[in-house]
Amino acid sequence: MQPCNPSISVVIAAYNEEKTIGDVISKVANIMQRLKVTHEIVVVDDGSTDDTRNVARATKARVISDGRNRGKGHAVRHAFRHARGDIIVTIDADGEHKPEEIPKLIYPLYNGTDIVGGSRFIGDGKNSTTKLNIIGNKLLNLAITLMTGKYVTDSQTGFRAFKKTFLNQIILESNGFEIETEITVKGLRNGFKFKEIPIHCTRREQGKSKLRIAFDGFKMLTTILKSGIAPVTHNSSILQTDTETAT
Repeated sequence: MQPCNPSISVVIAAYNEEKTIGDVISKVANIMQRLKVTHEIVVVDDGSTDDTRNVARATKARVISDGRNRGKGHAVRHAFRHARGDIIVTIDADGEHKPEEIPKLIYPLYNGTDIVGGSRFIGDGKNSTTKLNIIGNKLLNLAITLMTGKYVTDSQTGFRAFKKTFLNQIILESNGFEIETEITVKGLRNGFKFKEIPIHCTRREQGKSKLRIAFDGFKMLTTILKSGIAPVTHNSSILQTDTETAT
């Protein structure tokens, strides 16, 4: 039976991840049970053509469908509308993120932070990110700095935690991988306190990435420019970023 009033919703957007989704859900469930907090796991299937949906349904996760494949951003926004928690955690379905790091993402939210991003580029720097992705991320980070005046080390991370109140005060429009870019820029532009925490990523062992570096990179840059010049939504918080370099 699903909890009536969960305090934490872990959102997992999945597209053709039948080989990894079950393990990711299991690990997330284990760590959330250890935390002894009221929670739910929400899996949104982005129109998978494999057995992703059935594998997820065999677990204790709440599974919703985006109908057809519309992109990660569309799936994540769909899940946000269904998430019932006061805190939202997003984690990728491919197994590259470590669910055991969820606690250090959510703890800052109890101490005044609005958005926490898991950064692959602070701390000990152990991650499986390719050199091309690192270069692309740095260029996008630079663009964000120019548009917001705030320095972020990993603007494209899909491993995040934020307060539901943050989502209630901004409008997200992205349909693709640029959703993380939009969340970062609109969070910084609208006065929400943003904090980065070091995370570790492992190389995907099953399937292949859906990211199209040139196409999606261009959409991310366009999103930065569009979000960077959009009118600022009123928020009484002080604009602040905080990069934490140790676990």
